[in-house]
Amino acid sequence: MKLDSLNYQKIKRNYLKFLKSQEIMSEPFRDKLGQLNRFYLPIGKMINDEYLKNKKTKIIGLTGGQGSGKSTISNILKIVLKDGFGLNTVIFSIDDFYKTFKERKLMSKKINPLFLTRGVPGTHDARMLHSCINNLKKLKFKKTMIPKFDKSIDDRSPKSKWIKVNKKPHIVIFEGWCVGVTPQRKKDLVVPINKLEKEKDKKKIWRSRVNKELTNKYQKIFNLIDKLIFLKVPSFKYVFKWRLLQEKKLRITSKGRKTMTDKEIENFIMFYERLSKHMLKNLYRKSDTVIDIDKKHRLKSIKFN
Repeated sequence: MKLDSLNYQKIKRNYLKFLKSQEIMSEPFRDKLGQLNRFYLPIGKMINDEYLKNKKTKIIGLTGGQGSGKSTISNILKIVLKDGFGLNTVIFSIDDFYKTFKERKLMSKKINPLFLTRGVPGTHDARMLHSCINNLKKLKFKKTMIPKFDKSIDDRSPKSKWIKVNKKPHIVIFEGWCVGVTPQRKKDLVVPINKLEKEKDKKKIWRSRVNKELTNKYQKIFNLIDKLIFLKVPSFKYVFKWRLLQEKKLRITSKGRKTMTDKEIENFIMFYERLSKHMLKNLYRKSDTVIDIDKKHRLKSIKFN
């Protein structure tokens, strides 16, 4: 399907409007139309081609380290898919399926104190997530509720704030920092990767359990993905740098709600370090689309596998 000039103008207008709304406390987006033409339109076409194979709901996994731009890219793709291809798209994050604070507290007492901190596999409600994606894919569609997680209170939002999906979507963009990640080999778990693991996970209980969860429950979820897009950052140090930037934006937009200090982010990032580095090393092989992001946080190259 070729985009006619009318569709392109509509995409362009809504895309530029969206980017303008995102330019809060961050550098302005560079080469906006170049990025639209070289990255977002080809990805939109790839997703549309996948949908046209049998016109069934497609689950598009969008993965990459914290601060890599998943939310922004998801929203841009939604604009492209709607205005360019007439596809109704639902977006949600794996973050919205975190277990409640109470559930994680129980887990931290039973297994390891590190499970109180949300982030790694094992801290999501995997059953609810699997069921939600399955419901969205079913031919006989039933209205579906997608939970929301409020990071400012570190707990699940009340049901009144959940997303109600009343109409069967053509496309579901399922984004998250560990979406699609594969488990590690047991021998790779032996050496602690940072101070957190060295001091708080001496017996490897936490990282072994994370890996076990990833091997079983999470692979069943990731098997429901039709196409996986990987945002590959230059190195883990940029995950930290960009996560700091993300928090600065939050401080401006969160209207007095609790945000993290730079030191808290440095500690928080340690929970994500092991799997983030594992993804950078291996995930590009199993991803359908790999987008390289440069050190200035711009989309650098795209490869369709």
